[in-house]
Amino acid sequence: MSRLLEGKVALVTGAGRGIGREHALMLAEHGAKVVVNDLGGDEFGGGADLTPAAEVVEAIKAAGGEAVVNGGSVASLDDAGAMVQQAIDTFGDINIVVNNAGVLRDRMVFSMTEDDWDTVMAVHLKGTFGPSHHAATYWRNKAKAGEETYGRIINTSSPSGIYGNVGQTNYGAAKAGIAAFTVIAAQELVRYGVTVNCLAPTAWSRLTAPLMGGDEASEEFKDSIDPRWIAVITAWLASPEAANVTGRVFDVRGQNLGIAEGWHLGPVEVQPDNPAELGPVVAKLMAAARLNADMYGQDHEGLGFPSKSI
Repeated sequence: MSRLLEGKVALVTGAGRGIGREHALMLAEHGAKVVVNDLGGDEFGGGADLTPAAEVVEAIKAAGGEAVVNGGSVASLDDAGAMVQQAIDTFGDINIVVNNAGVLRDRMVFSMTEDDWDTVMAVHLKGTFGPSHHAATYWRNKAKAGEETYGRIINTSSPSGIYGNVGQTNYGAAKAGIAAFTVIAAQELVRYGVTVNCLAPTAWSRLTAPLMGGDEASEEFKDSIDPRWIAVITAWLASPEAANVTGRVFDVRGQNLGIAEGWHLGPVEVQPDNPAELGPVVAKLMAAARLNADMYGQDHEGLGFPSKSI
């Protein structure tokens, strides 16, 4: 098998279970040395346990790869810096950052607590900024010193963020923010030879299982959205082959891989200066504008995507 990432060094956050675990295993399978970060908390952000991360490291080593455990919190800027530095100290460099760590605190907006909001923002949004910030600083310093740089940042959004989903104003807002972060960071870092891309994955995991039928879901359905499918595009985006791909959000649902095209300006009309006269103008705009996408990213369901999504 051709190995896409021979000699590269990767940091994967939230890599103890689910999608993150598959990211770490796939990157290692293709030759990357991996810092496997996972605080080991539950799906709501509580507790800590290094066992899941250690098990991933052992699996990588058993297959002949190289990996180390990191138990830091992505919500801490200092911990994020330590993750990046651990990669450099242990393996001599850092080339790939996969920001995957996440938690859920689903509530309707009228039931959501401040802690529900702050925890999700800290883990998802700040947890994307921290490792990216420290890695970007390292790559920029190398470039300014005249050294060759190889940088790949791969973030994790969600259909809930780019399309919307009831009960997830916190999660969706964070994930939408990650998509915007990706687009802007790609513009900022391109001059240093760094690409920044983003995934909006649909996959079976402990976070999504309750929203996808739980114990009643069929094995066929689970297999159709196995987390390993998410890792396929991640490994490719991390590779030299993806040097000209940046600022993109990839919608990944099993074998279906698409690009989410983001906001575009639709119809435009001239406003009157009297708000009492604005009604017919807005009605004309509303009639001409596309409806917001559904959770499949489409104007209607279809295209062979799985029937449930997160």
